[in-house]
Amino acid sequence: MSMAVVGMIAGMALGFAGYFGGFGAFLLVAALGAIGFVVGRFLEGDLEVGDFFRSRDDRRDRRP
Repeated sequence: MSMAVVGMIAGMALGFAGYFGGFGAFLLVAALGAIGFVVGRFLEGDLEVGDFFRSRDDRRDRRP
């Protein structure tokens, strides 16, 4: 599934939450979507736990 389709589905979910549930539901769906995105990247191996605790200089030195 392309990132455009995933973005469209996420936008539609946020739109429905905002329309039917109000602004609080919109924020809840957005926050849970962001958490799900980070967990998904972690499970795919694109992120490591240490990435959240390193300084920017350490990240630049580690990656070529």
